[in-house]
Amino acid sequence: MTSLISSLVFAAWAVAVAVCDCRARRVPNLLVGAGLCAALAAACMHAGPAHLGVLHALAAAAVGLAALMPFFVLGMMGAGDVKVFAVLGAWCGMPALVDLWVVASIVALVHSFVMLTMLRNRSRTVTSGVSTTSGESGKRRGAPYAAFLTVPALVWLAIQMTPGGLQ
Repeated sequence: MTSLISSLVFAAWAVAVAVCDCRARRVPNLLVGAGLCAALAAACMHAGPAHLGVLHALAAAAVGLAALMPFFVLGMMGAGDVKVFAVLGAWCGMPALVDLWVVASIVALVHSFVMLTMLRNRSRTVTSGVSTTSGESGKRRGAPYAAFLTVPALVWLAIQMTPGGLQ
C-alpha cells in the first residue's frame, strides 16, 4: 500500500512539473524540493516506484545532477531541468536515468525541428507581406525539457506498476 501511495505522489509531482514547465518554462524550486523530499521519504521505507534505499536514491540524484550540470554551465539548459533530473534519479534510480535522458533528448530534437519549421513558415508569411501579429511578441523561449523528462518517467512508472514490470 505504501508503494502505491508513493507511486501516486511521484505521478502527481511529475504531472505538476510538466504543467509548470509547459506553461512558464520554469519549475519552481519549491516543487523540486517537494519532489526530492517525497522521493527520500519513500526511499526511507523502500516504498518508491524503484524500491530504492536512501543511499541509492541520493547517489542516483547526484548522478542525475552531475550528468546535466555541464549543459546548464554551457547555457544550453535551465537550472530547473537539471534539478528535475536529479529528483528523477532519486525516484527512479540510476538504471532509468539513461533511458529517460535518451527519450527526452529525442523529444527535444523533434520539438526543435517543429519549432524551426514553424519559424521558417512564419518568416515566409511575413516576408510575403501578410501580417501574422497575434500577440506573439511575448512568446516563451526554449524547450520544456523538464516536461520532456517527466512524461517518459510517467510511462516508466506505469511499466513499473504492471505485474512483472521492469523490476
